[in-house]
Amino acid sequence: MLLRYIIGLLAATSLLAQPLYFPSSNESWERLSRTELGWCPDAIDSLVTYLQESDTRAFIILKDGKIAMERYFGTFTADSAWYWASAGKTVTAALVGIAQAEGKLDISRPSSTYLGNGWSSCTPSQEANILVRHHLTMTTGIGFDRGNDNCTTPDCLRYRATPGTLWDYHNATYLLLQNMVANAAGMSYQAYYSRKLAQPVDMPGLWINGVLWSKPIAMARFGLLLLARGVWNGDTIIRDESYLDAMINTSQDLNRSYGYLFWLNGKGSFMQPQIPFVIPRDLVPPAPKDMFAGMGKNDQRLYVVPSQRLVVVRMGDPADTIAAAISGFDDELWKRINALPCATSVSGGVNSSPNAWPNPASTSLSFDGDHADLYDVLGTLVARGEHGRCDVSHLPRGTYYLVLRGTTSSSCSTVVLD
Repeated sequence: MLLRYIIGLLAATSLLAQPLYFPSSNESWERLSRTELGWCPDAIDSLVTYLQESDTRAFIILKDGKIAMERYFGTFTADSAWYWASAGKTVTAALVGIAQAEGKLDISRPSSTYLGNGWSSCTPSQEANILVRHHLTMTTGIGFDRGNDNCTTPDCLRYRATPGTLWDYHNATYLLLQNMVANAAGMSYQAYYSRKLAQPVDMPGLWINGVLWSKPIAMARFGLLLLARGVWNGDTIIRDESYLDAMINTSQDLNRSYGYLFWLNGKGSFMQPQIPFVIPRDLVPPAPKDMFAGMGKNDQRLYVVPSQRLVVVRMGDPADTIAAAISGFDDELWKRINALPCATSVSGGVNSSPNAWPNPASTSLSFDGDHADLYDVLGTLVARGEHGRCDVSHLPRGTYYLVLRGTTSSSCSTVVLD
C-alpha cells in the first residue's frame, strides 16, 4: 500500500501545468523570482558574466509566459531598438501562413503567381517550377553571387538546379517572399505586418531593407505567440495549424534541421549556410531536442522550447565567429541555461519534478536512474521506463506520477504530459 500512500500524497501536493501567461502590457508583465524558478545564484551570475563577455545587448527568458530573466548591457535599455537579422525570417514565415489562411496566397503555387513572369533570368518553364514553398525552404535552385546575396533583380537570379534538389541559404529568394505577401495582400509588407502581427500581439517593429528592427521585448512576444501555437491570449493569429506544424518541422530531406525559415534542433544533422555538406550532429546539442529557433547574423537569437515552455531572446554584437546562422555561441549559451536549476537531493519524499525531464513532456520522459514506473492519478501502472527513458507518446494528456525502482528510499515525482 506504500504506492497508494505516495500517490495520495502526490495528488494533494502536485503542481498541475498552468495555462500560459500573456501580459496585458510590457509594464505589468509578471515575473518569476529566482526562488520560484529554483535557480542558483552562482549559475545566474555565470550566465550574466558570459552574456557580458560575449557582447550581448539584451537577453530575455520567458518561462510559462512570465519573465524569468531580463538583462540589458552597456547603454542598451528595454526601449532600445535592434535588428533581428535573419531571425526575422521567422516572422515572414508566420505572415506567409497568415496570408495563406486568408486565401490570399498559396504556397503550392508558382512564385510567379505573386511576382509576375520574368522575376528571374530562368526560362518560363524553369520559372514556373519554382513554387512559393521553395522560397520558404531555401530550395529554389536559383544561383547567385555570394558577394551579392541580397540582389533581387532578374539578372542576379539565375537557374542553377531543379527546385527542391538543392538546399542553399539565399537571402534574395527569401526577400522575394516579402514582395509576394505584399502583392497578395494588396498593401505594403510593413502595413501587413502591422495589421496581422504587430497590433494584435503588441510587437511593433520597422522593416528596413527587408530586416526587422524592434525592441527586444517584441521578439519575446513573438516567441510567446509561437509557444502558444499561434494563439495570443485566446485570439488565434496563425489559424492554419497544418501550416504551423510544417513551419517548425523538417521541410525537406536535404537539410533536416530547416523548416519554413525556422531552424530545428534534435534532427541529427544540419547544413550550415554557405557550406555545401551535411554536418552529422544536432543543431545545438546542449539544447532541448524540441527547440526551434530564429537564427540571425551576429548571434541574434529567438529560441522556443515547447517541452520546457521557454522562450529565450538574445540581441547584440557577434558573440563568436561571424556566421549567417549557427555559431559556437549557441552551445555555450545553452550549457549555462541548463546549469540554472539548483541540484535537488531527494530521499524518502515527494517532489514535483527535479528527477524527471522534460516536464511537461509529450513523447519521451527522461529520469535519473535505470528503472521507473509511471502511474496515472488512479494508481494504475501505465508505463515502465528502462535505462533512464520512458516512452509516453501513447498516453493522454494529464498528471502522472513517476516512481523510481531499485532505490532504497521512496523517490517519486509529479510529471505532466501535454
